[in-house]
Amino acid sequence: MGKGTYGSGYDAGRGGYGDFPVVRPRRLRTTPAMRRMVAEHRLHPADLILPVFLREGIGEPVEISSMPGVYQHTRETLRRAAAEAVAAGVGGIMIFGVPEEGKKDATGSCGTDPDGILQVALRDVRAEVGDDLVVMSDLCLDEFTDHGHCGVLDERGRVDNDATLERYAEMACVQAEAGAHVLGPSGMMDGQVAFVRRALDEAGHQDVAMLAYTAKYASAFYGPFREAVDSSLTGDRKAYQQDPANARESMRELALDLAEGADMVMVKPALPYLDVLRRVADAVDVPVAAYQVSGEYAMVEAAAQRGWIERDRAIMETLTGARRAGADMILTYWATEAARRLR
Repeated sequence: MGKGTYGSGYDAGRGGYGDFPVVRPRRLRTTPAMRRMVAEHRLHPADLILPVFLREGIGEPVEISSMPGVYQHTRETLRRAAAEAVAAGVGGIMIFGVPEEGKKDATGSCGTDPDGILQVALRDVRAEVGDDLVVMSDLCLDEFTDHGHCGVLDERGRVDNDATLERYAEMACVQAEAGAHVLGPSGMMDGQVAFVRRALDEAGHQDVAMLAYTAKYASAFYGPFREAVDSSLTGDRKAYQQDPANARESMRELALDLAEGADMVMVKPALPYLDVLRRVADAVDVPVAAYQVSGEYAMVEAAAQRGWIERDRAIMETLTGARRAGADMILTYWATEAARRLR
Protein backbone atom coordinates (compact mmCIF):
# COMPACT_ATOMS: atom_id res chain seq x y z
CA MET A 1 0.00 0.00 0.00
CA GLY A 2 1.12 3.57 -0.61
CA LYS A 3 1.37 6.30 1.96
CA GLY A 4 -2.03 7.18 3.41
CA THR A 5 -4.39 6.76 6.37
CA TYR A 6 -6.07 3.38 6.98
CA GLY A 7 -8.51 1.65 9.32
CA SER A 8 -11.34 -0.92 9.50
CA GLY A 9 -14.22 1.38 8.61
CA TYR A 10 -14.05 5.17 8.56
CA ASP A 11 -11.82 6.70 11.22
CA ALA A 12 -12.55 10.45 11.44
CA GLY A 13 -9.41 11.06 13.44
CA ARG A 14 -7.22 9.39 10.86
CA GLY A 15 -9.14 10.19 7.67
CA GLY A 16 -9.40 6.64 6.27
CA TYR A 17 -11.96 4.16 4.98
CA GLY A 18 -10.89 0.58 5.41
CA ASP A 19 -7.74 -0.05 3.44
CA PHE A 20 -7.92 3.19 1.41
CA PRO A 21 -6.97 6.74 2.39
CA VAL A 22 -9.50 9.56 2.19
CA VAL A 23 -6.88 12.26 2.75
CA ARG A 24 -4.74 12.23 -0.39
CA PRO A 25 -2.31 15.18 -0.57
CA ARG A 26 -1.23 13.94 -3.99
CA ARG A 27 -4.49 15.30 -5.45
CA LEU A 28 -2.95 18.75 -5.29
CA ARG A 29 0.16 17.64 -7.17
CA THR A 30 -1.45 16.04 -10.21
CA THR A 31 -0.72 18.60 -12.96
CA PRO A 32 1.57 21.60 -13.51
CA ALA A 33 -1.47 23.90 -13.38
CA MET A 34 -2.60 22.40 -10.07
CA ARG A 35 0.87 22.65 -8.54
CA ARG A 36 1.16 26.23 -9.74
CA MET A 37 -2.22 27.18 -8.27
CA VAL A 38 -1.50 25.82 -4.79
CA ALA A 39 2.16 26.89 -4.57
CA GLU A 40 2.82 28.46 -1.18
CA HIS A 41 5.74 30.64 -2.30
CA ARG A 42 6.38 32.32 -5.62
CA LEU A 43 9.38 33.95 -7.18
CA HIS A 44 8.94 37.11 -9.18
CA PRO A 45 11.55 38.87 -11.32
CA ALA A 46 11.24 41.97 -9.14
CA ASP A 47 12.43 39.91 -6.14
CA LEU A 48 15.85 39.51 -7.75
CA ILE A 49 18.90 41.77 -7.52
CA LEU A 50 21.87 41.37 -9.87
CA PRO A 51 25.39 41.86 -8.44
CA VAL A 52 27.80 43.23 -11.08
CA PHE A 53 31.47 44.21 -11.31
CA LEU A 54 32.98 47.12 -13.25
CA ARG A 55 36.72 46.76 -13.74
CA GLU A 56 38.81 49.78 -14.54
CA GLY A 57 41.24 49.77 -17.48
CA ILE A 58 39.99 46.84 -19.57
CA GLY A 59 38.84 46.94 -23.19
CA GLU A 60 36.85 43.69 -23.13
CA PRO A 61 34.87 41.95 -20.39
CA VAL A 62 36.87 39.40 -18.40
CA GLU A 63 35.17 36.15 -17.38
CA ILE A 64 35.72 35.18 -13.75
CA SER A 65 37.23 31.71 -13.90
CA SER A 66 35.62 30.49 -10.68
CA MET A 67 32.20 31.90 -11.69
CA PRO A 68 31.51 30.73 -15.26
CA GLY A 69 29.20 33.14 -17.04
CA VAL A 70 29.96 36.07 -14.71
CA TYR A 71 32.22 38.88 -15.93
CA GLN A 72 34.20 41.87 -14.83
CA HIS A 73 32.53 44.42 -17.08
CA THR A 74 33.72 47.31 -19.16
CA ARG A 75 31.67 50.49 -18.92
CA GLU A 76 29.88 49.59 -22.14
CA THR A 77 29.03 46.03 -21.16
CA LEU A 78 27.92 47.11 -17.69
CA ARG A 79 25.39 49.48 -19.21
CA ARG A 80 24.22 46.68 -21.47
CA ALA A 81 23.85 44.31 -18.50
CA ALA A 82 21.79 46.90 -16.65
CA ALA A 83 19.51 47.39 -19.66
CA GLU A 84 19.08 43.62 -20.01
CA ALA A 85 18.16 43.39 -16.33
CA VAL A 86 15.47 46.04 -16.81
CA ALA A 87 14.08 44.22 -19.85
CA ALA A 88 13.90 40.98 -17.85
CA GLY A 89 12.05 42.67 -14.99
CA VAL A 90 14.86 42.37 -12.43
CA GLY A 91 14.25 44.50 -9.36
CA GLY A 92 17.70 45.90 -8.65
CA ILE A 93 21.40 45.89 -9.39
CA MET A 94 24.22 45.89 -6.81
CA ILE A 95 27.43 47.43 -8.16
CA PHE A 96 31.01 46.64 -7.14
CA GLY A 97 34.03 48.52 -8.47
CA VAL A 98 37.42 47.00 -9.30
CA PRO A 99 40.18 49.62 -9.57
CA GLU A 100 43.23 49.40 -11.80
CA GLU A 101 46.36 47.73 -10.52
CA GLY A 102 48.42 50.14 -8.46
CA LYS A 103 45.49 52.35 -7.38
CA LYS A 104 44.76 50.56 -4.12
CA ASP A 105 46.17 52.07 -0.94
CA ALA A 106 45.95 51.69 2.82
CA THR A 107 42.82 53.84 3.20
CA GLY A 108 40.97 52.80 0.03
CA SER A 109 41.03 56.33 -1.39
CA CYS A 110 39.53 55.17 -4.71
CA GLY A 111 36.35 54.48 -2.80
CA THR A 112 35.88 58.13 -1.87
CA ASP A 113 37.16 59.66 -5.12
CA PRO A 114 34.17 61.19 -6.94
CA ASP A 115 35.76 59.91 -10.16
CA GLY A 116 36.64 56.49 -8.72
CA ILE A 117 35.54 53.41 -10.61
CA LEU A 118 32.50 52.68 -8.44
CA GLN A 119 31.17 56.21 -8.77
CA VAL A 120 31.74 56.03 -12.54
CA ALA A 121 29.72 52.81 -12.60
CA LEU A 122 26.87 54.38 -10.65
CA ARG A 123 26.65 57.35 -12.99
CA ASP A 124 26.79 55.11 -16.05
CA VAL A 125 24.04 52.80 -14.84
CA ARG A 126 21.77 55.64 -13.73
CA ALA A 127 22.27 57.29 -17.13
CA GLU A 128 21.30 54.02 -18.81
CA VAL A 129 18.29 52.95 -16.73
CA GLY A 130 17.24 56.00 -14.71
CA ASP A 131 14.74 54.89 -12.08
CA ASP A 132 13.65 51.75 -13.96
CA LEU A 133 16.01 49.66 -11.81
CA VAL A 134 16.91 50.13 -8.15
CA VAL A 135 20.59 51.02 -8.34
CA MET A 136 22.49 49.79 -5.29
CA SER A 137 26.10 50.35 -4.31
CA ASP A 138 28.44 48.31 -2.15
CA LEU A 139 29.59 50.50 0.72
CA CYS A 140 32.86 48.91 1.81
CA LEU A 141 36.59 49.49 1.43
CA ASP A 142 37.83 45.98 0.71
CA GLU A 143 37.90 46.40 -3.08
CA PHE A 144 40.04 49.52 -2.70
CA THR A 145 42.53 48.76 0.08
CA ASP A 146 45.96 47.29 -0.61
CA HIS A 147 45.58 45.02 2.44
CA GLY A 148 42.13 43.83 1.37
CA HIS A 149 40.36 44.48 4.66
CA CYS A 150 36.99 46.21 4.93
CA GLY A 151 38.38 49.14 6.86
CA VAL A 152 41.50 51.09 7.75
CA LEU A 153 44.11 49.45 9.97
CA ASP A 154 45.58 50.69 13.23
CA GLU A 155 49.26 50.59 14.15
CA ARG A 156 48.92 46.93 15.21
CA GLY A 157 47.36 45.87 11.90
CA ARG A 158 43.83 45.51 13.24
CA VAL A 159 40.77 47.03 11.58
CA ASP A 160 40.04 50.29 13.40
CA ASN A 161 36.26 50.35 13.75
CA ASP A 162 35.73 54.05 14.44
CA ALA A 163 38.27 55.33 11.94
CA THR A 164 36.60 53.11 9.36
CA LEU A 165 33.22 54.69 10.08
CA GLU A 166 34.63 58.06 9.05
CA ARG A 167 35.69 56.56 5.71
CA TYR A 168 32.29 54.95 5.24
CA ALA A 169 30.59 58.30 5.77
CA GLU A 170 32.72 59.87 3.04
CA MET A 171 32.07 56.93 0.75
CA ALA A 172 28.34 57.09 1.34
CA CYS A 173 28.11 60.71 0.30
CA VAL A 174 30.03 60.29 -2.95
CA GLN A 175 28.00 57.21 -3.83
CA ALA A 176 24.75 59.06 -3.16
CA GLU A 177 25.92 61.99 -5.26
CA ALA A 178 26.82 59.57 -8.07
CA GLY A 179 23.22 58.34 -8.17
CA ALA A 180 22.82 55.32 -5.88
CA HIS A 181 19.24 54.70 -4.76
CA VAL A 182 20.38 52.29 -2.04
CA LEU A 183 23.66 51.87 -0.17
CA GLY A 184 24.73 48.50 1.20
CA PRO A 185 27.14 48.96 4.15
CA SER A 186 28.75 45.53 4.15
CA GLY A 187 31.82 45.88 6.36
CA MET A 188 30.22 44.73 9.65
CA MET A 189 31.63 47.65 11.62
CA ASP A 190 29.84 48.44 14.87
CA GLY A 191 27.59 51.49 14.46
CA GLN A 192 27.98 51.69 10.69
CA VAL A 193 24.29 52.14 9.89
CA ALA A 194 23.78 55.04 12.30
CA PHE A 195 27.01 56.75 11.31
CA VAL A 196 26.29 56.54 7.59
CA ARG A 197 22.64 57.52 8.03
CA ARG A 198 23.65 60.69 9.86
CA ALA A 199 26.21 61.57 7.20
CA LEU A 200 23.69 61.07 4.40
CA ASP A 201 21.03 63.13 6.12
CA GLU A 202 23.40 65.97 6.92
CA ALA A 203 24.47 66.04 3.25
CA GLY A 204 20.86 66.26 2.06
CA HIS A 205 20.52 62.63 0.94
CA GLN A 206 17.54 61.73 3.11
CA ASP A 207 15.94 59.77 0.25
CA VAL A 208 18.86 57.37 -0.18
CA ALA A 209 17.93 54.06 1.46
CA MET A 210 20.17 51.67 3.37
CA LEU A 211 20.29 47.90 3.00
CA ALA A 212 22.10 46.73 6.12
CA TYR A 213 24.28 43.65 5.88
CA THR A 214 22.90 42.59 9.24
CA ALA A 215 24.16 39.01 9.48
CA LYS A 216 27.24 38.71 7.29
CA TYR A 217 29.14 35.58 8.22
CA ALA A 218 32.86 34.88 7.96
CA SER A 219 32.12 32.28 5.33
CA ALA A 220 34.16 29.93 3.17
CA PHE A 221 31.67 30.60 0.36
CA TYR A 222 33.17 33.99 -0.60
CA GLY A 223 36.20 32.57 -2.41
CA PRO A 224 35.12 33.23 -6.02
CA PHE A 225 34.06 36.77 -5.13
CA ARG A 226 37.63 37.56 -4.13
CA GLU A 227 38.71 36.71 -7.64
CA ALA A 228 35.88 38.87 -8.99
CA VAL A 229 37.13 41.97 -7.14
CA ASP A 230 40.86 41.15 -7.42
CA SER A 231 41.05 41.03 -3.63
CA SER A 232 44.35 41.83 -1.91
CA LEU A 233 43.30 40.22 1.36
CA THR A 234 45.84 38.50 3.55
CA GLY A 235 44.54 36.74 6.64
CA ASP A 236 40.80 36.66 7.30
CA ARG A 237 37.88 38.80 8.45
CA LYS A 238 36.84 36.75 11.46
CA ALA A 239 37.41 39.65 13.86
CA TYR A 240 34.51 41.59 12.34
CA GLN A 241 32.33 39.24 10.31
CA GLN A 242 30.02 36.95 12.23
CA ASP A 243 31.00 33.49 13.49
CA PRO A 244 29.19 30.71 11.55
CA ALA A 245 28.45 28.98 14.86
CA ASN A 246 26.25 31.84 16.07
CA ALA A 247 22.59 32.54 15.34
CA ARG A 248 21.46 34.43 18.45
CA GLU A 249 24.16 37.02 17.76
CA SER A 250 22.50 37.82 14.43
CA MET A 251 19.35 38.88 16.29
CA ARG A 252 21.40 41.32 18.35
CA GLU A 253 22.89 42.74 15.14
CA LEU A 254 19.37 42.97 13.73
CA ALA A 255 18.08 44.97 16.69
CA LEU A 256 21.01 47.36 16.41
CA ASP A 257 20.61 47.90 12.65
CA LEU A 258 16.90 48.63 12.99
CA ALA A 259 17.49 51.03 15.87
CA GLU A 260 20.15 52.79 13.78
CA GLY A 261 17.78 53.39 10.87
CA ALA A 262 18.22 50.50 8.43
CA ASP A 263 15.50 50.48 5.77
CA MET A 264 16.15 46.86 4.76
CA VAL A 265 18.22 44.05 6.25
CA MET A 266 20.21 41.16 4.80
CA VAL A 267 21.52 37.71 5.63
CA LYS A 268 24.69 36.63 3.78
CA PRO A 269 25.35 33.92 2.59
CA ALA A 270 21.91 32.46 1.87
CA LEU A 271 22.04 28.66 1.61
CA PRO A 272 24.11 27.80 4.74
CA TYR A 273 22.10 30.29 6.85
CA LEU A 274 18.45 29.68 5.92
CA ASP A 275 17.68 29.16 9.61
CA VAL A 276 19.00 32.63 10.39
CA LEU A 277 17.09 34.07 7.46
CA ARG A 278 13.87 32.57 8.82
CA ARG A 279 14.49 34.00 12.28
CA VAL A 280 15.22 37.45 10.89
CA ALA A 281 12.16 37.42 8.62
CA ASP A 282 9.90 36.41 11.50
CA ALA A 283 11.22 39.22 13.68
CA VAL A 284 10.94 42.30 11.43
CA ASP A 285 8.51 44.47 9.52
CA VAL A 286 11.09 45.76 7.01
CA PRO A 287 12.10 44.04 3.74
CA VAL A 288 14.55 41.16 4.15
CA ALA A 289 17.23 40.26 1.60
CA ALA A 290 19.40 37.19 1.19
CA TYR A 291 22.64 37.17 -0.79
CA GLN A 292 23.21 33.99 -2.78
CA VAL A 293 26.97 34.39 -2.77
CA SER A 294 29.67 33.48 -5.26
CA GLY A 295 30.44 30.10 -3.71
CA GLU A 296 26.80 29.07 -3.92
CA TYR A 297 26.78 30.04 -7.59
CA ALA A 298 30.06 28.27 -8.29
CA MET A 299 28.95 25.02 -6.64
CA VAL A 300 25.86 24.72 -8.81
CA GLU A 301 27.69 25.68 -12.01
CA ALA A 302 30.56 23.26 -11.33
CA ALA A 303 28.27 20.35 -10.51
CA ALA A 304 26.13 21.07 -13.56
CA GLN A 305 29.17 21.18 -15.85
CA ARG A 306 30.03 17.68 -14.65
CA GLY A 307 26.52 16.44 -15.26
CA TRP A 308 25.93 15.77 -11.56
CA ILE A 309 22.82 17.96 -11.21
CA GLU A 310 20.20 19.56 -13.43
CA ARG A 311 21.42 23.12 -13.64
CA ASP A 312 18.19 25.01 -14.36
CA ARG A 313 16.15 23.16 -11.78
CA ALA A 314 18.87 23.58 -9.17
CA ILE A 315 19.01 27.34 -9.77
CA MET A 316 15.29 27.78 -9.28
CA GLU A 317 15.23 25.43 -6.31
CA THR A 318 17.93 27.36 -4.46
CA LEU A 319 16.14 30.65 -5.13
CA THR A 320 12.83 29.22 -3.99
CA GLY A 321 14.51 27.92 -0.84
CA ALA A 322 15.64 31.43 0.08
CA ARG A 323 12.20 32.81 -0.69
CA ARG A 324 10.54 30.11 1.42
CA ALA A 325 12.91 30.87 4.31
CA GLY A 326 11.68 34.46 4.35
CA ALA A 327 13.64 36.50 1.81
CA ASP A 328 11.68 39.28 0.12
CA MET A 329 14.67 39.96 -2.16
CA ILE A 330 17.52 37.76 -3.33
CA LEU A 331 20.87 38.96 -4.62
CA THR A 332 21.92 36.37 -7.17
CA TYR A 333 24.28 36.20 -10.12
CA TRP A 334 21.49 34.37 -11.97
CA ALA A 335 19.08 37.31 -11.56
CA THR A 336 18.61 38.19 -15.24
CA GLU A 337 18.55 34.57 -16.39
CA ALA A 338 16.10 33.54 -13.68
CA ALA A 339 13.90 36.58 -14.31
CA ARG A 340 13.60 35.71 -17.98
CA ARG A 341 12.58 32.18 -17.07
CA LEU A 342 9.99 33.42 -14.59
CA ARG A 343 8.45 35.68 -17.20
